[in-house]
Amino acid sequence: MAPFTPEAYPEQEVQQIDVLFQQAGLRRNLRGMAAAGVTSRMRLERSSQQELIPAAPLPRIAPNDVQWLAVPAWDKMNWLWHGFSTRRGGRSRFYCDDDAQGELNLGFTPEDDRETVAQNRRLFAEAVSGDPSTPLVDVHQIHSNLVLLARAADASRQKPRSADGLMTDEPGLLVGVRTADCIPILVADRKRRAVAAFHAGWRGTVQRIVESGIGRMRLQFGSRPEDLVAAIGPGIGPCCYAVGEEVLSSFESQFAYARELFREVYDSDPVRIKYPMLFMTQRAPGHSEIGPSLHLNLVEANRRQLLAAGLKPRAIHLVGGCTSCQRELFFSHRGSEGHAGRMMSVIGIRPETP
Repeated sequence: MAPFTPEAYPEQEVQQIDVLFQQAGLRRNLRGMAAAGVTSRMRLERSSQQELIPAAPLPRIAPNDVQWLAVPAWDKMNWLWHGFSTRRGGRSRFYCDDDAQGELNLGFTPEDDRETVAQNRRLFAEAVSGDPSTPLVDVHQIHSNLVLLARAADASRQKPRSADGLMTDEPGLLVGVRTADCIPILVADRKRRAVAAFHAGWRGTVQRIVESGIGRMRLQFGSRPEDLVAAIGPGIGPCCYAVGEEVLSSFESQFAYARELFREVYDSDPVRIKYPMLFMTQRAPGHSEIGPSLHLNLVEANRRQLLAAGLKPRAIHLVGGCTSCQRELFFSHRGSEGHAGRMMSVIGIRPETP
């Protein structure tokens, strides 16, 4: 087949071809050499790391000294419990300095003492619900789009079920997901008084965990999107979440807006900025290791899924914070090179008082 040359086609048809290339995330070689140009990627928007850092939220401090995050707009729903933990205010000693106060590790990690973690969970349940004995149900997370129905009896299971989301309409228990960089999403149905918690890493996001979970709420509880409110909790921000081309390709295979979720981020090392000649190489352009890295905005990716599921923009609340660059407040698996505890994001239905 002869290579594409613009001169062989009317201008209107060339414009239509360019539109098709743009929709596919491709760019036509302007010199008419199709073999090289058809497969080249369009340039992503470029940013500095500082431009993408989300503001750190201000924690609430419970009477038991647990520091946790809440959505102020949800305070008026007096039937609802909810909260996002930080690393502050617990009893764990493994992930903090010797002279520091204990921390609120809520995951049964191999390094930490199991009873200490159980005590931390009781402290967090007390901070959110007012009662340390409030049942707390979680799952063995597998980076899937599986969402399960939770009941209070599930809190006594010795081995949690495998999934990445929980939903319930039973009062008196908390359902939660654990994170240390992934994105936690809490959803509440204001009319039917049903709630859900979802764990969304990049794999779960590609598998549409949030859209699938809201679909399950509609089937299980009869929830309507216009009655739902959602909160996206702290996770690794676009400032710090560098990923590979395979992640971009996975998102492009699923979402028409995928490229809007990625940025090319330049190294903001002050030494490199002040002394750029120290980092010059003799490698050919395009082959040097110095250059922008590909960063993913997981918070925005999951906000888009909430919108696709039918929620209104005003019904979606962003808690803020980056777990990786704000490690004084959050645990971060990536930021600590795997040496991290786990936070929890929980939601529940307050039982009616007699």
